[in-house]
Amino acid sequence: MVVLAVVGGTVAAIGFAHAGAAGRETDAAPSTAPTPASTPTPTPTPLTPEEQLLATTADPAACAVSFAGDGIVDAPMLQTQGALYVGLPIPSRDGLVFAGWYATPADATALAVPARVNGSEPVACTDRRVTLHGAWMSPEQNAAEDARIPILMYHQFTANPEGESGWLRGNYAYIGDFDAHMNHIATTGFYLPTWDELSAFIDGRLFLPNHSVIVTDDDADQTWFDLAAPVVDAHQVLTTSFLITAYRQDPPPNMYVLRRSHTHDMHRAGANGDGLITNLGVPEIVADMQASAGVLGAKEVMAYPFGHYNDTAKEGLRQAGWEMARTIEPGYVTIGTDKLALPTVRINYGMGLDALVGLIG
Repeated sequence: MVVLAVVGGTVAAIGFAHAGAAGRETDAAPSTAPTPASTPTPTPTPLTPEEQLLATTADPAACAVSFAGDGIVDAPMLQTQGALYVGLPIPSRDGLVFAGWYATPADATALAVPARVNGSEPVACTDRRVTLHGAWMSPEQNAAEDARIPILMYHQFTANPEGESGWLRGNYAYIGDFDAHMNHIATTGFYLPTWDELSAFIDGRLFLPNHSVIVTDDDADQTWFDLAAPVVDAHQVLTTSFLITAYRQDPPPNMYVLRRSHTHDMHRAGANGDGLITNLGVPEIVADMQASAGVLGAKEVMAYPFGHYNDTAKEGLRQAGWEMARTIEPGYVTIGTDKLALPTVRINYGMGLDALVGLIG
């Protein structure tokens, strides 16, 4: 813009610069430098339940075990690779019987016993993960199996084919026979139920095939550790050793041996000549069994000393937290068996492989 003004009698043109226009007038808005577009912060991908479990442990052997199948809602759980499975769930579903965990969906559909997975099997993972597949059947199908589960009862062992002398001669299984027994069980497709599975089977909640067997040893004699336990380990057969914990507190000789109670200090005669457990009251039985559990870190099942028991003994076990007890009465476990009076199949000296096959198939 130019303005004429009189300065000292002379007309002069005076120029003014428009504010912000550097000497010229303009109506344009002032220019600004472009602002770079901001990059949004990525949302972290949520961890899967298996990844969340693995994030809680620094154990390189930890394995996240997932469960799949129709109606299966059990959450994943951590197990230890190379160790036996522990505490696998036994799902329930109205109107159906759980038929076990299997390695693949096809195995579950076929109820393939060799591929059935339970606490007798070591955990095997890929990339620290494994999925087990559940199966179901009707109660009618379960009843039609008419399963009879033998609980084998061994005592002492001998390396002498001629056996031992004395009144306990029958208790001593020849170790060559025992090896043949365990090889037969390991190589002919037997299923080895855990005690929680046996309990669920008795309740009619879990299917067990007829080709099932449970192996037990009474007393944890030194010959069990020296002769029999190595055979168990070699054939990878799940067994239960019933310890008298006042006398022996040995750790498991290998991972295939479960330690369970033969009482703490009731493996002796009472005043009436029968086993002490039948001479005591409920509080004394509870105290003894709790002492045993304190050594073993487990309850679940016990073996009556000498096979002696009565209603007071059973009530003492209930109050002490035991669900099952094994007797020396001959027979097989079926659906509905008294859990505190489980029968057994006694193995005596001289019972070779043919005798075992005659008893368990």
